[in-house]
Amino acid sequence: MFRNYFKTAIRNLLRNKSYAVINITGLTVGIAACLLIYLIVSYHLSFDTFHSKKDRIYRAVSEFRGEHEVTHSSGVPFPVPRGLREDFPELAKVAGILGSGNDQITVLDEHNQPGKKFKEARGFFFAEPELFEILDFNWLAGDPKTALSDPNTVVLTQEMAEKYFGDWHAAMGRSIKFENADILKVTGILENPPPNTDVPLKIVASFKTFKSPNLTDWVSIYSSHNCFVLLPENYPASRLSALLPGFVKKHKPAENAGDGILLQPLSNMHFDTRFNTLSRQTFSRELITALSMVGLFLLIVACVNFINLATAQAVNRAKEVGVRKVLGSDRKHLIIQFMGETFLITLLAVVLATGVASLVITSLNALLQIQLSLSFFNNLTIPVFLLAVTLLVTVLAGFYPALVLSGYNPITALKSKIAATTTGGLTLRRSLVVFQFAIAQVLIIGMLVVVSQMNYFKNASLGFTKDHILNVPIPADSAGRAKIDYLRAQLQQQPGVENLSFHFASPADNGNSSSDFKFGNTDKNSGFEANLKWTDVDYFKTYDIAFVAGKPFQPNDTVREFVVNETLLKKLGIKDPQEALGKRINLWDGIHVGNICGVVKDFHARSLRTPIDPIILAPSKAYYRAFSVKMHPDKAKETMAYIEKLWTSTYPDFVYEYQFLDEKIDNFYRRETQLSQLYTIFAAIAIFISCLGLYGLVSFMAAQRVKEVGIRKVLGASVGNIVYLFSREFTLLIIISFAIAGPLAWYLMTKWLQDFEYRIPLGAGIFLVAIAGSIVIAWITVGYRAVRAALANPVKSLRSE
Repeated sequence: MFRNYFKTAIRNLLRNKSYAVINITGLTVGIAACLLIYLIVSYHLSFDTFHSKKDRIYRAVSEFRGEHEVTHSSGVPFPVPRGLREDFPELAKVAGILGSGNDQITVLDEHNQPGKKFKEARGFFFAEPELFEILDFNWLAGDPKTALSDPNTVVLTQEMAEKYFGDWHAAMGRSIKFENADILKVTGILENPPPNTDVPLKIVASFKTFKSPNLTDWVSIYSSHNCFVLLPENYPASRLSALLPGFVKKHKPAENAGDGILLQPLSNMHFDTRFNTLSRQTFSRELITALSMVGLFLLIVACVNFINLATAQAVNRAKEVGVRKVLGSDRKHLIIQFMGETFLITLLAVVLATGVASLVITSLNALLQIQLSLSFFNNLTIPVFLLAVTLLVTVLAGFYPALVLSGYNPITALKSKIAATTTGGLTLRRSLVVFQFAIAQVLIIGMLVVVSQMNYFKNASLGFTKDHILNVPIPADSAGRAKIDYLRAQLQQQPGVENLSFHFASPADNGNSSSDFKFGNTDKNSGFEANLKWTDVDYFKTYDIAFVAGKPFQPNDTVREFVVNETLLKKLGIKDPQEALGKRINLWDGIHVGNICGVVKDFHARSLRTPIDPIILAPSKAYYRAFSVKMHPDKAKETMAYIEKLWTSTYPDFVYEYQFLDEKIDNFYRRETQLSQLYTIFAAIAIFISCLGLYGLVSFMAAQRVKEVGIRKVLGASVGNIVYLFSREFTLLIIISFAIAGPLAWYLMTKWLQDFEYRIPLGAGIFLVAIAGSIVIAWITVGYRAVRAALANPVKSLRSE
């Protein structure tokens, strides 16, 4: 019996090729999109789940409660790990880890002579050996308990060991030089960490190697200094959390009473956007939910297509059903027959969707900068997911058409009297088209909002010039800073250099330093932190930063005067910038003291997600880490070549690198840019599938109204009249779908825009573009099938009358 069902299903699909192709195409596209979204979501949900003790691992993070706001940091003061071990000996393990960046590694030969030089943007860490008793990283060589117990020791991953030494076996016992200063001996080799970790180790030096005056400072915080805690078994995190306020009060001065330390579960680290991670990426659970819903809706839209097309074909199969019933088939067997056909189509679509996904997954990885894999052997959840999708789509897409087809009265069917009123409810099919286009329009509006917000980011005034400015780091040691004057003199002679400034960080930068301060003659802290910009006097001219009061500080290498921005004065309650001139600022209890000499207009020191920082600018050569060159646009190529040659000759032991400021700022919005491209793709897929649905419904209508069209043509109706007859109804359906999609999209995108301090207004223009675009696309889709119906010979349709 089942063999007969299978043969019949195959013959029917081959007989109705266009019907089968359209159905398979719609399902293939929908399932492929759903599969890719599943891979993205499961990838992010898998972060750091491979650690065997993950349920007992927490990260200590910082919270700062000011007078008007609460801020957070993923970092803690350097003494915190040691303090936790001493004050809470019952804890299983505590380990500190410090992430570094843009580090130079020099490979030393067997005689410790320098060889190849590498610049590592990320992946270098200083860590305590206890880290490897908390987190599970596989070791290929070395002892996890002792490899990092001594200063000047380092552990490499297999990838880095092979990069530096050719063979990871040969790396053991060899040495590398860090930042042309510390010689580190290789004492261990790690297996390459999986991509789904927020602790992306590549090079791990012993924490005892790290030198800083802040190692005993309980107040200063490096955001990249993290502390991991492993709780004992059956030790609730709430018990330690209750003790942490007393721990902070014991070690921090009274003026930092608003500081706190929280425990963040490892399972929440990847999703809590309040804190950064060592991989510098987070992915909110709200975003995971949104992507999951998009994938589910695309799958449902594809199923709706199937229903529309199957019921459109119902009239053509009415006699087949009648004959089968006359020959003894009951409704149950007919349902099995039609569900079997749906299963075959779905199965073929799943196979094709898997192929499509495998073809585009490389491009998707490049777009999102992640490492998705479609390997069935490495991820057994993929075949389970595809099986679930196959069964779900078979039921969703096949059950209703099977119910309709199997319910025909055999006498009515054999007399060819099956009409629209007896094919399962035209209203339902229209409702499904409305549902399809409502989803598509939500995605279209979302895509337009995200793209508009990205364009706003690119074109918004930041309060400074960002075009044609080249940022070049310099060695951070005293020898590197000693050559600043020489570099300045040489660069100022280059005709392509319009302006030049040495500084700690550019106006908008990821590398920011913040601190509270004392203002005026009071000994009380400001109650909020200011972003510190250490820079020379040419900074303002290079970046076209405007003054609203006073003037720049005098050229100097040490702090004697300060320039502040308008936001800092607002937080201090000063309305007139002139009032601030001459007022005293005390940084770090007298280390840097001076008077305010100028006030600049506000500019954005971070991304437009956040409010403008209060900013203090001051000259201090000891903190300079880079220089910026504003180049003449017509001489950029020659100027860049000259800068590289000069830099390389000045610092021959270091690797030259640079970055344009506008590219650095674009990186602030990398995640939003990726999402805008994803939403654009999903919106296009939804439109494509919805148009197939429209084609299915207009095919159904054309089949049902073939005699009506013939009569209208005989009575003088033109092709335009016939096309209008079909298009009018679908235009109304699109408008109804917009009435549903518009408010929903407005709510969702308003909520999304709230994550940005500076955002576009959600005006009517975006919604008008969405509805107009949907109507035009629908007209094109309907018009094609309607024209075919209008051009049909009326004699053929009326011959039987």
